[in-house]
Amino acid sequence: MPRDAEPASVSGEPTAELVGPLESFLQHLASERRQARHTCLNYRRDLMRLAGYLARHTLHWTDLDGHGLRRYVAVLSHEGLSGRSIARHLSATRRFFDYLIRERLATDNPALDVRAPKSPKKLPQVVDVDQLNGLLDAAPDDPLEVRDRAMFELFYSSGLRLSELAGIDMDDLDRQSGELRVVGKGDKERVLPVGRKALAAIQAWLPVRQGLVDDREAALFVSQRGQRISVRNIQARLKRWGLAKGADQRLYPHLLRHSFASHMLESSGDLRAVQELLGHADISTTQVYTHLDFQHLAHIYDQSHPRAKRRQADSRDVSTPFDEAPGNDYSS
Repeated sequence: MPRDAEPASVSGEPTAELVGPLESFLQHLASERRQARHTCLNYRRDLMRLAGYLARHTLHWTDLDGHGLRRYVAVLSHEGLSGRSIARHLSATRRFFDYLIRERLATDNPALDVRAPKSPKKLPQVVDVDQLNGLLDAAPDDPLEVRDRAMFELFYSSGLRLSELAGIDMDDLDRQSGELRVVGKGDKERVLPVGRKALAAIQAWLPVRQGLVDDREAALFVSQRGQRISVRNIQARLKRWGLAKGADQRLYPHLLRHSFASHMLESSGDLRAVQELLGHADISTTQVYTHLDFQHLAHIYDQSHPRAKRRQADSRDVSTPFDEAPGNDYSS
């Protein structure tokens, strides 16, 4: 690979020599590997971008080595791609070269030892407690909204994953004891408490459900056709609820799960209990919510502590000449 300065863009027009093996690989994914159309389109998009980069440098697939691929990763990073997106590009490249080696069109896989840059971990978003209470207390406008309110109350009450909510059967909920049995990741079962607001919302939904289903349907939450509601439908209905009830941010299922975890941790400080409720196998996964809790505490501190308020006020009247005067070295 050339070692001169990289262009500002990786765009280029891939040659037929580059596109031919790529199209064969995509055909292999679709026909032999039975990959979904969406997956194949993602592979095509990422690998065509790499092909454009090679075309710009007048190179073929077999000219790409580890050093050249690292330069390509640097360009992607410069263009603003996240570490996760670059990792996806590298995964596609790795799999493509495995195919080329299998077909005797290449001898080495340059992507084996190349890693994507780490992206800073994004803290999960949450909904303010008061706003969430207002959204859940909003009155349903039709029978399907009665179901929606019950679903969203249960999401927030028990910190469920989307797939867990969709998979709940009538027999999984014990309304007398207020307990819910769910099957999470890895087919691991856990029993969760259900709050009184969620139980009341479910109780209001059951007569509506009775008018939609036959005796064979086991699902607690069903569509207008009387069949188990799909995860896509749940996502769409939650987004619709937020728009209809005046949410100031887009609502999605994991947002309610994040809010449940953060609000529980703020109130209890019991990380292990939150881990159990969320069904996390590793407590490090749950620890992200301690950062959210700290943000909450820092915000309260800044709003409440006299010296914090004084510092904020002072920062608006900073005297530049004093800061720049000789002898004021704030680095020591």
